[in-house]
Amino acid sequence: MEPFLNDLNGRYASDKKTILTLCLGSGGLSVADFSRELGTSIPKVTRILNEMMQEGYLAELGKQESATGRKPVLYGLNPQAGYFVGVDVGMTALSIAVTDFPGHMVFFQDEIPFVLEGKEESVEQFCTLVLDQLAQAGIGLEKVRAFGVNLTGRVNHSTGYSYSYFIGEEKPIRDLFQKGFGKYVSIENDSRAMAYGEYMTSYAHEEDNTCLFLNASWGLGMGMILDGKLFTGKNGFSGEIGHFPMLDNNVFCRCGKVGCLETGASGFALQRLVKEKLADGRASLLLDRHKNGEDISLGEILDAVNKEDVVAIECVEEVGATLGRAVAGLINVFNPGLVVIGGRLSVTERYLMPPLKSAVNKYSLNLVSSNTVIKASRLGKEAGAIGASLLSKSRLLDRLG
Repeated sequence: MEPFLNDLNGRYASDKKTILTLCLGSGGLSVADFSRELGTSIPKVTRILNEMMQEGYLAELGKQESATGRKPVLYGLNPQAGYFVGVDVGMTALSIAVTDFPGHMVFFQDEIPFVLEGKEESVEQFCTLVLDQLAQAGIGLEKVRAFGVNLTGRVNHSTGYSYSYFIGEEKPIRDLFQKGFGKYVSIENDSRAMAYGEYMTSYAHEEDNTCLFLNASWGLGMGMILDGKLFTGKNGFSGEIGHFPMLDNNVFCRCGKVGCLETGASGFALQRLVKEKLADGRASLLLDRHKNGEDISLGEILDAVNKEDVVAIECVEEVGATLGRAVAGLINVFNPGLVVIGGRLSVTERYLMPPLKSAVNKYSLNLVSSNTVIKASRLGKEAGAIGASLLSKSRLLDRLG
C-alpha cells in the first residue's frame, strides 16, 4: 500500500474512499451533498471533511452560487495532494502526461524516442528514461502517487501481464515497472486507456454513460465505457475489434488470419491502399518515392492528406467507409450514446468522418442509432497518456478498504 494512503485506511476509511470517488467526477460538492450521498449526518460528514483537509486530500473550492440564503462552501480534490504519471508506449516513441490530484494535466511530452522490448534490461532503461523526463520537468518523484503504463496488444491489468511484452511466467511486466519506479503501477491496453481518458476528460458530464472509442492507428483497437465504467472483459482482453472477421478481401492480417477488419480500416490498411494506387501509376505527391522503391510511412501519407493529395484522400475515404460499416454493427449491438474515433487516423477527420457517418446511416438500425453521437477525438495524441494517468489514480484509490 502506498504510504500516502495510510491516513485513508483508518477510521472512516470507507466514507473517505466514497468522498474521493465523488470528487473525481465533480467540480465541487457541499457538506449537504456529501451527507446525502453517504446517507449520514452533517456533523459526521463535517468531521470527516475536516480530517481529509488536514491530511491534504481535500480543499475548499469556494462558495456555491445561491439565489437566496447562505452560500454553502464547496469541497473538492486538493491539487497539491500529488501527481499521477501516464506513459503511452508507441512502436518507436513514448508520450508522458502528468496530472494533478483533481485530474488536470500539468505536463505533457510526446515523441520521446524509445523502443520497449520484452526484456528486463529494456524495462529498466524505460523506467530510467521516464524518471529523467520527470526530473527535467521539475516533478519530484516524492510527489508522484502512481504510474500508469499503456501497452499495445493483450494486457491483463489484474495479473500484471502483457503478452506483447512477455518476459516470463514469474515476471509480470507490471512488477518490473513497480520495481523501477518504486511506486504503484497500473498497466493497460492502449485503446482502453485512451477510451478512459477521452471519456473522463471530455464526455463524462455531457453524453450517455455508454461510450465506444475506436483507436484507428497503425492497427485498430477499441475501448468500451459501459454504464460509466471501463470494460476489460473476463481475461482483460476486451476490445479486439480489429480482428473481427468481417472482410472478404483475402488480405492477411498481422495476426496471421485473413479478412480481419484491421486489413481494411487501419493505418496498415491505408498504407496498403495507397501503395496499390501508386503501383497503378496514379498521380500523387508520393509517386516519385514509390518509383524509387522507397518505403512510404503512415506519417508521410497523413502529411499528403493534409496537403490535399487526391490519392491519399481517396484511400482515407475508403478506410472511413469500411470503418463506418463496423461502427454500424457496434451501434446495433451496444446502442451507445457516444462513439469516438481516435488514434493517428483521426487527424484526417475532414475526409474520414463523412464516409464513416454515411456508412453508419446506411447499415445501422435507425431506431437504435438515432440518439448515438459520433465524434472525433478531442484529446488527440494526448489521449493515451492522460488515460493511463487517470486510470492509475482510479485503481490506486480502489485499493482502499
